[in-house]
Amino acid sequence: MQRRILTLIFCFVIFFPATPAKEVPSIYVDKKGVMRWEDTREEASFFGVNYTLPFAHAYRAMGYLNVDRKAAIDRDVYHFARLGFNAYRIHIWDVEISDIEGNLIENDHLDLLDWLIYKLKERDIHIILTAMTNFGNGYPERNQPTGGFSYAYDKCEIHTNPEAIRAQERYIASLAMHVNPYTGKAYKDDPSVVGFEINNEPCHTGTQQQTRDYINRMLAALRKTGNRKPLFYNVSHNMQQIEAYYATGIQGTTYQWYPVGLVSGYARKGNFLPYVDDYHIPFSHVKGFENKARLVYEYDPADIMYSYMHPAMARTFRTAGFQWITQFAYDPMDMAWANTEYQTHFLNLAYTPQKAISMKIAAEVAYSVPRGQSYGTYPADTLFADFAVSYSQDMSMMNTKEKYFYSNHTSTPPVDAVTLKSIAGYGNSPIVQYEGTGAYFIDRLEEGVWRLEVMPDAVPVSDPFAKPSLHKEVVTIAWNNWDMTLRLPALQDDFEVRGINEGNRYSTQAVGGVIPALGPGVYILQRQGYVSLLQWDADTPWNNIRLGEYVAPQPRAQTYTVFHQAAAVTESGKPLVIEAQIAGSAFPDSVWIYTDRISFWSDNNPRYPMERIHGYTYRAIIPGEVVTQGKFRYTIIVSRDGNPTTFPAGISGTPLDWDYASPMYWETRVVNETSAISLYSATRENSRIETYTMPEWSRVHRELIDTCPETRPVQRFICESDDENPRFFLRSYVKEEIALRTKRLGKSNTLCVSLQNAPDSLNIGFVTNTGYTYAAKIAVNEKSVYRIPLSELQQTATALLPHPYPVFLKKYFDPVVPIPFRPEDIELLEISFDGRKNEKAIIEIGDVWLE
Repeated sequence: MQRRILTLIFCFVIFFPATPAKEVPSIYVDKKGVMRWEDTREEASFFGVNYTLPFAHAYRAMGYLNVDRKAAIDRDVYHFARLGFNAYRIHIWDVEISDIEGNLIENDHLDLLDWLIYKLKERDIHIILTAMTNFGNGYPERNQPTGGFSYAYDKCEIHTNPEAIRAQERYIASLAMHVNPYTGKAYKDDPSVVGFEINNEPCHTGTQQQTRDYINRMLAALRKTGNRKPLFYNVSHNMQQIEAYYATGIQGTTYQWYPVGLVSGYARKGNFLPYVDDYHIPFSHVKGFENKARLVYEYDPADIMYSYMHPAMARTFRTAGFQWITQFAYDPMDMAWANTEYQTHFLNLAYTPQKAISMKIAAEVAYSVPRGQSYGTYPADTLFADFAVSYSQDMSMMNTKEKYFYSNHTSTPPVDAVTLKSIAGYGNSPIVQYEGTGAYFIDRLEEGVWRLEVMPDAVPVSDPFAKPSLHKEVVTIAWNNWDMTLRLPALQDDFEVRGINEGNRYSTQAVGGVIPALGPGVYILQRQGYVSLLQWDADTPWNNIRLGEYVAPQPRAQTYTVFHQAAAVTESGKPLVIEAQIAGSAFPDSVWIYTDRISFWSDNNPRYPMERIHGYTYRAIIPGEVVTQGKFRYTIIVSRDGNPTTFPAGISGTPLDWDYASPMYWETRVVNETSAISLYSATRENSRIETYTMPEWSRVHRELIDTCPETRPVQRFICESDDENPRFFLRSYVKEEIALRTKRLGKSNTLCVSLQNAPDSLNIGFVTNTGYTYAAKIAVNEKSVYRIPLSELQQTATALLPHPYPVFLKKYFDPVVPIPFRPEDIELLEISFDGRKNEKAIIEIGDVWLE
């Protein structure tokens, strides 16, 4: 007995030493521009996020919502740890912690930054501080007056005005010397602070000498404080200043990447992998380039909900030599339900579980893919090292002997299920069968003991990239219980399950690998008959967490939400499948569909039941005889305890109530199966055309011309640019126009366009789900209708629209692997034509169709 006690004590000491954690090593930049750990001299690699809760709108929103800000920070930093991040960056809103002379003000904002750094250190997450933003704190609200020095100067003037420069010297020195009361260390002395970036996206409009002088004065101000940390500067703005940046004493250079633009106002769709195939830096030949470290201060595939992009971008960053990669920006969990902080970005473990898992995979890419390693050109680089990305499956994956991570349902088995140590995923896989819609983490503590963490379900209820409001929920959270089946050799088929997070009293015996009615929380899984020498409980430390830690939002919705997009078009006489995401505080008793053809006065009002097919997805099949030519209009009624609610209006009751008066319906166009496939119509309300210009800026005016009964209406586009040799593009997402017309599509061989007025020549064609573009050039003459055989469409370069940021990146993807055009792959209609500087280019389009 005494020997067993001694063994237990020995094991506990090995796994959980009582001595304090070793001091965190600092980072330095060697002579070749490589960031290295000071103790081992090994190359460093960082991946993580920006996160702004101590400042600006996020700070104010926590006040509006009456949320304890430090507790909110604690919650989010725990999720950073679960996602495997080791990096954090913030551009500090200097206007909120400084006065007009640049003196540092120790207020609540600075205290929260101190607290955040303290909490990041606890999780072994490293920090880069961007000292100044030099702009206001309002977005998406109005700027708030603070008295900070940046408000006294224009953003471009602030780098040349002598008084402004003196204020910045005073401020940046004070910031570096500020002692964090929670760590006891000044920022300049804290090894978890990797270094300082001088300011966020500077605006240098003066001479190169002025730029060098400004940067060198900032560097000198920091040196006088005794700072020895690396200092970084943004080089992805103000291209005319490139040589000036590299002629200073900075140790590193910072870049951003927004490959599909920003603030579209809606969720973008399509295959954007060609957009992130390459990060070409055209000034890599500049003297000094090679001996500066390369950092990504901000990046994001904005305005999309897909989960395949982050690992692909991390791969490309590593190929381009980056060692620090931080996304912008992670939404605080306590306000992520509304996505108001930056509507164009949306990332949170609880509310965007698939994107979050893809971020965990991207972190592994950053840590394991060698710097400078190339994996070829798209589509070859969708499989690289231990990783895969797929647009068609909306999935990213990491698959090694020890780690098996996936962002969506997959049939790909793990490399070796016996040697697995860590699983993170969403949906179903050969290892996990799970109907819930939250992320989960399964980690081996020892051979027969595992930790399972399950997040609550996230259900989209509106477009998160539309106009933001704290009165509007974009994703709702639901706490429901689902069976989970695990096929882990280390656990075998039968194992014990016990909840260990606070308040979790769940306890059961899994049989055949099935854990019944599992709710959100943290669980210890122990193989039946396995005897552990250790006590695994809620307070046991493991890696950078405690086993019982658990953070998840509670449900907000008190009523039902229905998220549904009607089919754009279908064919008469064919059954119509209608699916919707329906969530609420409990599952509804019944869901059904009424068409607009019912009547309070009729005794024959057929309704079509919607059945739950998985998760929160409900489906109904409308019989073909009901789907007749014209418009098919319908409502969805959700009922619980005899209380129905009708959508899309979201009002109590049903359309058969005598006083129901809502005019709102979902609507699908119904056409004859032999009719041509309409891709665009000037008068159709949901025909959306996006306008773009290469190289970058333009003015586009559009209007509907419908003045003569003898001619069909047209949309007139008047395009004008200040750039030399501009090229204008019109694009429309038309996949929904062909989705339910597969038979007619198979018989179509001609692309037709009706033009009333246009440039002398233009290109017209399609972008497909491969991300490739196929187009034909047509000469415009007196004819109003042009017919282009699909066989004449040629594979060509894909314009990366909207144009990426930074502006020096390539604007076209030139494919090297030929892929034949297939009509069933069509996603975007594209029309493009050349213009001249400051001259108006006019095109008038009536209809576009396939016949």
